[in-house]
Amino acid sequence: MLSLLLAFIAIAYLRGWRALRSSAPAIPAWRAASFLAGLLCTWVAAASPVAFLDKQILTAHMAQHLLLMTFAPPLIWLGSPLRILLWGPRWAGPLGNPAFCWLSAAATLTIWHAPALLRLGMESHVWHSIEHASFLVSGLLFWWPVVQPWPSVPRWPRWSMLLYLFLATLPCDVLAGLLVFSDRVAYPAYLCTPRQSGFSALADQQCAGALMWTCVTVVFLVAGAVLSTQLLAPQAASEEPA
Repeated sequence: MLSLLLAFIAIAYLRGWRALRSSAPAIPAWRAASFLAGLLCTWVAAASPVAFLDKQILTAHMAQHLLLMTFAPPLIWLGSPLRILLWGPRWAGPLGNPAFCWLSAAATLTIWHAPALLRLGMESHVWHSIEHASFLVSGLLFWWPVVQPWPSVPRWPRWSMLLYLFLATLPCDVLAGLLVFSDRVAYPAYLCTPRQSGFSALADQQCAGALMWTCVTVVFLVAGAVLSTQLLAPQAASEEPA
């Protein structure tokens, strides 16, 4: 079902993008590629054969979270989907508050990595779907004030997004540090799963923590570097709307 939904969204987007190619300003092809890459990340995380490894390997579970919250959302927003899919700006204003967006992402990350809720997501298909949806939605909220896609309006000074990104690394660093340096398994559910990966549950946990630490740090550093470049050259950055 999710695969069909994502395919429908991709087709609708491409139809809209083709219709707007001759508009002013035109939407470049790299934005369409970015949007499709974001949908692909979503599919890999939630609907591909790889997605079913999350109940056996914590590292795969962590990769799902990163794809849904850290990689897919900025790629989707860079595709300027609201303009192409003709969604109105009426609801965009309230959701653009950076404090609300930051707290939503931090709360989602913290809550779903509590052992009891993570196990609930593993045991219930419904809660597993809710977990995935909440990561994607909170990721879209988080990246909204950073990417500033149409028709968003900046609520805070653009330089504050550098602090916004830095503060967002702190919950991730704490969680990743606990997983990497802990000498016991934080999620007992993975002690009972068949292990086909060749390493223990504790090693799997440490690998998952290291994956989160590395990916979040790299992605946020790249985003910070892009923002810094835009701040140093504001005229060049404003030539093309997001």
